[in-house]
Amino acid sequence: MRHLPKIAALGLPMLLAAGVFSSPAAAQVPVVVPVVVDTAVPIIVNAVKPKPKLNGIVKLEGFVMNANIAQISVRAKGNDMSIQTFSLSQEASAKMQQIVDKGGFQYGDKVTIYYKPATMQAMKFKGKPSKPI
Repeated sequence: MRHLPKIAALGLPMLLAAGVFSSPAAAQVPVVVPVVVDTAVPIIVNAVKPKPKLNGIVKLEGFVMNANIAQISVRAKGNDMSIQTFSLSQEASAKMQQIVDKGGFQYGDKVTIYYKPATMQAMKFKGKPSKPI
């Protein structure tokens, strides 16, 4: 049989407790790593081309909240938090009068409003009013 040294008989836990394998704590030296910045050019998959606007008139698709012969309030399609109120032009007001005479727009009817963004005045609108209750 081989003769083991006396330290081996103490076992590993005793050696660690005795500090045989431990060394005094040393201060950590900060490691400096150079920062590499990638300046790659982004790849454009499909460029978005804005649609040309006719005479400064903008289109809004949405759902009627309230409508009368003077104005129309619309909740934007796809954005329930966006509500716009438009005053009606002379032509739009005349058309709205005909619709009101037949029962008018009901809450939730789908409409498209063509308006001037500077004045928020509806120049014309499209949409089929539902039957009144």
